[in-house]
Amino acid sequence: MGTATSSMAAKLAFYPPNPPTYNVSADEVTGKLHLSIRGHRPRRAVDVEVMKLPTNKGNEIVAMFVKNPSASLTLLYSHGNAADLGLMYFIFTELSSHLNVNLMGSVFLFSKNIIPQIQNPMYDYSGYGQSSGKPSEQDTYADIQAAYKCLKDKYGMKEEDIILYGQSLGSGPALELATHLPQLRALVLHSPILSGLRVMYPVTTSCWFDIYKNIDKIPLVNRPVLVIHGTDDEIVDFSHGKQLWKLCKDKYEPLWVEKGKHCDLETFPQYLTHLQKFVSAVEKIPPL
Repeated sequence: MGTATSSMAAKLAFYPPNPPTYNVSADEVTGKLHLSIRGHRPRRAVDVEVMKLPTNKGNEIVAMFVKNPSASLTLLYSHGNAADLGLMYFIFTELSSHLNVNLMGSVFLFSKNIIPQIQNPMYDYSGYGQSSGKPSEQDTYADIQAAYKCLKDKYGMKEEDIILYGQSLGSGPALELATHLPQLRALVLHSPILSGLRVMYPVTTSCWFDIYKNIDKIPLVNRPVLVIHGTDDEIVDFSHGKQLWKLCKDKYEPLWVEKGKHCDLETFPQYLTHLQKFVSAVEKIPPL
């Protein structure tokens, strides 16, 4: 019964782009991995590394690390549904030419003049993009754990210097990991869900077959939490973000984007401004 329910939940919850929007290739001389998007390789940059990471579920996920030499904090980003690294990399490379940003992110961009203290690693879930396996709730937990392990083992990042960022479906793995990191610097929830079932039905109690039960996990996080949500979100109702914020132990001033929808919050000027304020505030918090 559990296997059948998990399979049903996966079909309802996960929509990886098909076919994937990018390929991964290795340089013939250096062996370094690069992304090729829609037949074109993105501009090479010395501060971007592409890698494949093993998970404890037996899958291999694609991850990308955007380094900032002046960074003191690192943001680990979990993207939303119906997207992969290639799709988002392409969109925001285009935006960067208009916004004059010099550090590209998965779903948003940081300029050194805006948020100079951030580094930005990204990863694809199992079954998304060129990551192997099939997507499931438990696999996404293994995926973010693999990305976090890479930050610690390969880049020497400390728990207290990491901000977790989860957008939409990505709020699930981000919040799950946050419950296991008591010294985490902070958590950002962008258009988050209360739970998978609550996106579809107005249930008031948690069911055993539900997935990403963020509503039950958010009270377990003792670190600063920023919630961002659009008031006109057509996919995940605005009430999800409001309720999660009310349940936070360490609330930071939320950002309710008037007329913001599910996939356009980054286009509002207050998005980067508010995020800058949050990062600057948590940077000043002494590590536990």
